[in-house]
Amino acid sequence: MTRFRSGISDQELSRRWSLVRQWMREADIDVLVMQGAQDWLGGMVRWFTDFPATAGYPRTVLFFAEGPMTLVEMGPFNGNRVPPIDEPTYRGVGRVLTMPSFSSAHFTHGYDRDRVLDELTQRGLKRVGVVNPGALPHVLMQSLLERFGSLVDTTDVIDTFKAVKSEEELGRLREVAHLQDDIFAQVLDFIRPGLKDIDVANFAQAEAHRRGSDQGILLGVSAQLGSSARFGGRAVQGRELHAGDHLTLLIEVNGACGMYTEIARTIVLGTASDKLLQAFDNVRRAQDHTLSLIRAGALPADIAQAHDAWMQAEGLPVETRLYAHGQGQDLVERPLIRHDETMPLAAGMCLAVHPSYDDGSVFAVICDNYIVEANGVSECLHRTEKKIFEKYV
Repeated sequence: MTRFRSGISDQELSRRWSLVRQWMREADIDVLVMQGAQDWLGGMVRWFTDFPATAGYPRTVLFFAEGPMTLVEMGPFNGNRVPPIDEPTYRGVGRVLTMPSFSSAHFTHGYDRDRVLDELTQRGLKRVGVVNPGALPHVLMQSLLERFGSLVDTTDVIDTFKAVKSEEELGRLREVAHLQDDIFAQVLDFIRPGLKDIDVANFAQAEAHRRGSDQGILLGVSAQLGSSARFGGRAVQGRELHAGDHLTLLIEVNGACGMYTEIARTIVLGTASDKLLQAFDNVRRAQDHTLSLIRAGALPADIAQAHDAWMQAEGLPVETRLYAHGQGQDLVERPLIRHDETMPLAAGMCLAVHPSYDDGSVFAVICDNYIVEANGVSECLHRTEKKIFEKYV
C-alpha cells in the first residue's frame, strides 16, 4: 500500500519526459539542471518529478537526455541510493544523492554543488542546459560555468512545454477549480461576526487540506464598508469581524495533483454599499473585456495594453503589477499578461484573470480561471457566481 497521493499518472509524466528529451536531442543538450526550494513558485521541479520541493530545502533535478534522472536533495552526508523501481515518490529517478545543506548556513552552500558537479563529470557530459538559471544558487551557477565553459539557457522552451496543458492536466485543473468553489461555499456558511480574519483563513485552509490540497495561500482581510478590504496574509489577519463589515478572500490552493487555480470574491456581513457593487461590476466587465481578447496566437503585451486602455476609458486606474497570468504547477507561471512577456498564447494554456483596483475606499477584484482555445476561451473553470456575496447575520 502506498502513502503517496498524486493525481498525475505515469502516462502524463512519460509524456512530459518524452517531449523534453526529444527537444534535447535535437538541440544536442546532454542534461538539464534545475532547482527548487519551495512549491508555490518552484513548480518546475514538480512538473518533472511529481514531487514538491518544500520547506526551503533545495531539491536539484538533473534531467538527462538519455537515462533516468538524478536528484540531489536534503538528507545524510554523502547519501547515495538507487530507489526501488516501484517507489512512487521517485518515478523516473535512477539515483538520489543527499547532503544536509541549508540556505541559512552559508558554509553548506557548496555541498549540493559538489554532488551535482561530481555526477555530471563522472558521466562525461559536454553540453549542459539550465532551467530558470536566476533561481539556481550563485555558487552552483558559477561552478557550472567554470567547469563547462558555457551553459544553454533552456528556460523559454521548457516554460512553453509546461504552459500548454495536456488533456489530463486540464482535467486536473478543473478539479482544483471545483475544490476551490467548494471551499468558498463552506466559508460562506462559516463566516460570522466575532470571528477574526485568521479564523476564516484557518477554516478555509483546513477545508482545503481535508479535500486533498497540500500547498497554497489564503489571502484576505476585513474592513468596514467605506474602507478597502485588501488581500493580506496571516501576519495581518488579526482584525475581528463585525456586522456590516466586508472581507475579500483569495483562495489559491492546489489539489492533490499539485496544480493550482485561484478564485477571489468579496463577502459582506449585511448589505453591500452601492459603491462596492459598482466597483465589482467594473472589474467583472474588465474581466469580460480581457476574455474577449484571449485566443491562440494573441500576444500578452497587446492584451495588457488593451486592458489599460479600457480601464482608462472607464475612469479607472491602469494595471501596475499583474492582472492575468498562466497557472498550473505554479501559483504564477508564464505567460504573464503584461507588457514584458514574449510568449504568445496557445491553445491549452490555463489563465487566471483577476483585474482589480483600489481607490482607498474600496478594493474591487474578481478572479477566475479559463483555458485558452483556438478562437477564445473555455467556459469559466470556477462555478461560483460572479457577484458580491451578502450574508445577513
